Amino acid sequence: MSTEQFMQLTFLVLLGAAIGGSAIVAGRNNMGKMAQQAAIWALIFVGVIGAYGLWGDISQNVSPRQTAMADGTVTVPRGAGGHYFLEIDVEGTPVRFVVDTGASQVVLSERDARRVGIVPEDLNYSGMAATANGMVRTAPVTLQEMTLEDITFGPVSAVVNGGDMNESLLGMSYLGLYDRIEISNNTLVLTR
Repeated sequence: MSTEQFMQLTFLVLLGAAIGGSAIVAGRNNMGKMAQQAAIWALIFVGVIGAYGLWGDISQNVSPRQTAMADGTVTVPRGAGGHYFLEIDVEGTPVRFVVDTGASQVVLSERDARRVGIVPEDLNYSGMAATANGMVRTAPVTLQEMTLEDITFGPVSAVVNGGDMNESLLGMSYLGLYDRIEISNNTLVLTR
């Protein structure tokens, strides 16, 4: 047992003792009701410990993650709202992308551009793009390295979006580097 696990166990024991002690003090006049409440709290306590211990397995089902296979295949389960999300290291910084086969290029939000070392204020916003929110200015950039799991591509052409964007878009300038893109059974498969 590691020190961190020991400390967590100690905390849980102290928490259980505090709850148990308060129940005994509060219910000393009615021992039957106190025993019933103690049993309920014990079950809640065991349930919380069980959920904490199984959280890794549970979270995989609640929020599935991308996985890479040894053959260079990456599988991505359908995420919230029916979209596919990939986390890719751009210039060594993890960036979450929405897969967008309708976008011709990788599109970085200004926030993500800053995170990967691009200064949006220094860019030349010479392009325009039609989006669901109307026309926006774009600035061309070149990303030297994009790494998904153990697959690295670069340089990759991209643009920084001058408008409001919640998430960066993973367009065809990146997706087209794969030999095959397939969607089936709520799973996106990228094959190199």
